[in-house]
Amino acid sequence: MLFTESKIKTGQLPSDRFKLCEEIRFPLSFRFPVSVSLFLLTSVPLFLTHELCAGESGIRREWHVDGVLREALIYEPSLSKTQDAPVIFIFHGHGGTMSNAARLFAYQKLWPEAICVYPQGLKTVGRLTDPEGNKSGWQAGIGGQQDRDLKFFDAILSSLKQDHHLDDKRIYATGHSNGGGFTYVLWAARGEVFAAVASSGATAAGVYRLLMPKPVLHVAGENDPLVKFAWQRQTIDALRRLNQCGEGQKWAEWCTQYPSTIGSPVVSFIHPGGHAFPALAASEIVRFFKEHVKP
Repeated sequence: MLFTESKIKTGQLPSDRFKLCEEIRFPLSFRFPVSVSLFLLTSVPLFLTHELCAGESGIRREWHVDGVLREALIYEPSLSKTQDAPVIFIFHGHGGTMSNAARLFAYQKLWPEAICVYPQGLKTVGRLTDPEGNKSGWQAGIGGQQDRDLKFFDAILSSLKQDHHLDDKRIYATGHSNGGGFTYVLWAARGEVFAAVASSGATAAGVYRLLMPKPVLHVAGENDPLVKFAWQRQTIDALRRLNQCGEGQKWAEWCTQYPSTIGSPVVSFIHPGGHAFPALAASEIVRFFKEHVKP
C-alpha cells in the first residue's frame, strides 16, 4: 500500500569510463567543496546539495511490506498518467542506495519516456562480502529473507498500475552485482511480467533451472575480482542453451548477440574491466529493451 511520497533531486556525476555501482568513487581530478566532502564522508544524503545534483527530480515513495517500511525512487514521465508507458526496475548492488543508482545508471535520461524505478534494499548478508549483513542488498534466491524483496516488487508494481497507464508488454528489470543476481531471481519468480531482463556482474546460480526462455543481456568484466568471469561465462552459456541460441554476431562494441530460434536472443556485453559497471552498458541495455516487447 502506498504510504507517502516526496521529491528529491538527483543528477549525473562525473565519472571515468567505468561507473562503480557498489559505492561512490570519483576521479582525482574532480573535487567537491570541503563542506560537501565532509558531508559525503559522514552520511548518504537524502537531499543532495546544489554542487552534487542538477537535473530531473525523482519521487521518493514508501510502502509497508509485512510491517517493514520500504522505499523507492521513481521517475515518472508526465504522459504516463494518460498514455501507456514502459517500466524499468533498476536494482543497486550490495551496499548501494536508490539515489546513488539513479545517478550512476541514469536510465531516466536514456529513456525519458519510461517509468524508471530504483528500489532501496535492506540490510542483507552478502555471499562474497559483508558476512555480518550491515549493508543494503537483496534476497539471493526464491524463499530467501521470507521473499521480502519479491513482495516489495509486487507492491511497487501494484501501485504503479493504480497510478499510471503501464504498457504491460514493456516491463523490464536490470541490476548490478547483488542487484543483478536479484534480477535473475525476479526472472525466475515473476518471469511472466517481463519482456526482457539485463544483469551485470552477477550469476544465475541457484535459480537457473527455474528460468523460462526470455531475451536477456548480461554484462561481465573479464577481470572481475569479485564475481569471477568464469562464473559469469557459465551463466551466459547456460542462458544460450535455455534460449536455444545459435552462433554469435557482433551487436555493438564489446557486445555479441546470439540469435534465438524461439525469439529470445542473448546478448553478452564482455568488457575488459573488473566489477565496475561500464559507462557504455546502460545505453546498450536501453537499446536492447527497446528491441523487445512481450508477445
